[in-house]
Amino acid sequence: MEPLILIADDERSNLESLGRIFAKEGWRVALAESGAAALEVLRREPVAVLVTDLMMPGMSGEALLRAARTVSPQTEVVLVTAYGTVEAAVSAMKEGAYDFITKPVKRHAIVKTVRQALEKAKLVAENRALRARLFDLGVVPGTLIGNAPSFRAVLDALRQAAPTSATVLLSGESGTGKELAARMLHELSPRASGPFVPISCAAIPETILESELFGYERGAFTGAAARREGRFERAHGGTLFLDEVGEMSPAVQVKLLRVLQDGVVERLGGTQPLTVDVRIVAATNKELMAEVRSGRFREDLFYRLNVVAVRLPPLRERREDVPLLASVFLRRLAEKNAKPVSGLTPAALLALESYPWPGNVRELEHAVERAVVLSRGEIIDVHDLPEAVARGAGEPLAEPGPAGERPLSITIAVGTPMEEVERVVIRETLRHTRGDKTLAAQLLGIAARTIYRKLDRDDEGRLVEKGLLPGGEE
Repeated sequence: MEPLILIADDERSNLESLGRIFAKEGWRVALAESGAAALEVLRREPVAVLVTDLMMPGMSGEALLRAARTVSPQTEVVLVTAYGTVEAAVSAMKEGAYDFITKPVKRHAIVKTVRQALEKAKLVAENRALRARLFDLGVVPGTLIGNAPSFRAVLDALRQAAPTSATVLLSGESGTGKELAARMLHELSPRASGPFVPISCAAIPETILESELFGYERGAFTGAAARREGRFERAHGGTLFLDEVGEMSPAVQVKLLRVLQDGVVERLGGTQPLTVDVRIVAATNKELMAEVRSGRFREDLFYRLNVVAVRLPPLRERREDVPLLASVFLRRLAEKNAKPVSGLTPAALLALESYPWPGNVRELEHAVERAVVLSRGEIIDVHDLPEAVARGAGEPLAEPGPAGERPLSITIAVGTPMEEVERVVIRETLRHTRGDKTLAAQLLGIAARTIYRKLDRDDEGRLVEKGLLPGGEE
């Protein structure tokens, strides 16, 4: 479908004149005789470009611009203004308008400006789609990675929320990737070209957090030698990430609530309210509703933050993602540390999958980095892993269960040589047949002599040593 251009003007003649000009260019056009009517169109369907008169009764063009930035942030806004209100139009551009045109409107000027706005809207949409694709492929550094159903649901929720201006509350245990999720929301949003400003509410002392968020004027307190912008001002036009928001003091919670309600901040020691255009993404590893019930967190603030709630599952709930994550971390960390490490042994992968990962993805990354740094060869084995992880190396991923249950499986890293793949499959099949080579050969559909040829004495010795085969096998 062709992109839609919405025209808002309280004068019918101007409205119809612009409509005819744009229709002759072959563009789809919608007309609105007031700011309120234009806002209804913006709520109802995607608008590429909004062309609005600046001075309208009721909802002015500037007010419509602010509303459009909220309900349809991907829409480019062009203002039409009289000569005496150019200063107001320039001010509106600071609020996010694409451009302005002065009256009397000249056909070639308005067509050129709208065409450029359409091109920008198209480029932004294509860029956002490309970013989403790169995130899906795990190409972007720091990307959330996973194929487990529960994790794919998280990625879908983030992709749906990203293009909007809705406040998002991320919850999950430490190390599950909440900051990466916040960055993904920012990078896939129309604010991607703006700043992403993170702040940890737990890492900054209560007495300093307020000044960090809202800034301060010179002389506001002892040591305030000069004016300083707060994180809200620095995040103007972008995203502010409030990590561990549950650690905020009641006093700071009240101030944050005002910003969410009114979109204005006041520096400490200041009297001038400052309008900020900031998208809030908050994160917590606490159960905030329990904090509300206990009186430690404001209920009204909770509901302001909890517009879109996304829970990131712990790694133990998506163990099938461990080999994929480990492979990605290994490639990146081997390059970072200039180590010629290219893979993990099946036993090492088994140990990684068997471990419960209380520190989640962050702990897995640190474990892989330790293994890369300490490895003396090109392949990481169990003894290269942290002791707590290595202890699970001999434990099977699953035991045979009743008929109909999920069958046992083997995880093999992409790029493993075919000869090694064959040996892995044979070793794992032997482990589950308790060393019965005849039965293993039948299950694999090969001759028993093939097993003898593929599996040498060294392989058998290692399997016996690790308890994966009984001793004394021929």
